[in-house]
Amino acid sequence: MIVRSFKEIEGTDRHVKAASGTWESKRIVLAKERVGFSLHETVLYAGTETSMWYANHIEAVVCVEGAAELTDHETGKTYSITPGTLYLLDGHERHTLRVQEDFRCICVFNPPVTGREDHDENGVYPLLTEPEEV
Repeated sequence: MIVRSFKEIEGTDRHVKAASGTWESKRIVLAKERVGFSLHETVLYAGTETSMWYANHIEAVVCVEGAAELTDHETGKTYSITPGTLYLLDGHERHTLRVQEDFRCICVFNPPVTGREDHDENGVYPLLTEPEEV
């Protein structure tokens, strides 16, 4: 059993800040836990825009605070994301999040991230893995 809080991982290697300066993420469950998914609390900052494409992952996002506009680049459709709204990137959709109010969300990734990922020039997280335990 694992018990930990987002508060206790602040300032550790599980607390990742994007090179772009547009978001930070507290990654409370990572690939090294070997449970098949990772779980994060992510905050994207008001007034920012982040384009992403999870070519290697499926991501579910539940907004718990704030507001953003989500554009699906595959369809051109735009959605308003507010507390209690989920979006699921089950088709590896390229998308952009335009943040109107600091946007706090809980994210689940499959396959799990290692905690070292940041978006590349295409908005993609590389597919990193943890070494097998011997």
